Amino acid sequence: MFSKDLFKNKIALVTGGRSGIGFAIAKMMLEHGAKVMIASRKTDKLEKAAEELSQFGTVHYKACDIRQTEQIKELADQIKSDFGRLDILVNNAGGQFPVLAEMLNDKGWNAVINNNLNGTFFMTREMSTSFFIPQKEGTIINIIADVFRGFPGMIHTGAARAGVENITKTLAMEWSDFNIRINCVAPGIIESSGLDTYPPQVKAMFDDARKAIPLRRFGEVEDVANAVCFLASPLASYITGITLYVDGAQHLNMDKMGLPTVMRSFFSP
Repeated sequence: MFSKDLFKNKIALVTGGRSGIGFAIAKMMLEHGAKVMIASRKTDKLEKAAEELSQFGTVHYKACDIRQTEQIKELADQIKSDFGRLDILVNNAGGQFPVLAEMLNDKGWNAVINNNLNGTFFMTREMSTSFFIPQKEGTIINIIADVFRGFPGMIHTGAARAGVENITKTLAMEWSDFNIRINCVAPGIIESSGLDTYPPQVKAMFDDARKAIPLRRFGEVEDVANAVCFLASPLASYITGITLYVDGAQHLNMDKMGLPTVMRSFFSP
């Protein structure tokens, strides 16, 4: 279905593109003809990722904290200088940590909301006003999470990702006049470097979670990249404002209380 020149002459920006899902998305777009800019906060790690990705096509990189609007503007200027235009934006950058709602302090709440919600909007606004709206063409893919039935154990990112989903629906209508398509991809549990950040007790919970997913497995980063490339491509030219779940039907039936149950066990006498 995906031809080698699917994204020929297209320029894509992938935030959080140095590792995990973002790296897989950048790699797949390069393999199908795009030129790609990757961005995240740390230059040294970006440089290493860009070196690895360069074997698949033309890749540039620039450090950018999506919470800082001035840095986002500098990124837009760099894209103009390097490529002259932008066709695809993949908002993949973000971060969160497991926490019980009653133990989440102001700093933790604000950090995740500012990163996952505000940062996604700031990036979307800047790249659209700099490129997509003047061009009257552009495609945006927002990577969110399974918030279909809430997100116990991660109320901060659940709220942020739900906000991004609503932004997506709103802009699908508001910006249709500019021929801008915007969609979400909601990964389930994905076998990526992100799983390594969780404590051992949470990792142990993943064994039970795997069995509970209807397809009886976790996703691969390539599963998410496939979904993103489909939605970013002309194959999805009449699709906008939707959320595509890439989760083996996890959002339909999985018990979502596993994470908070494990966390409460930390504090049991």
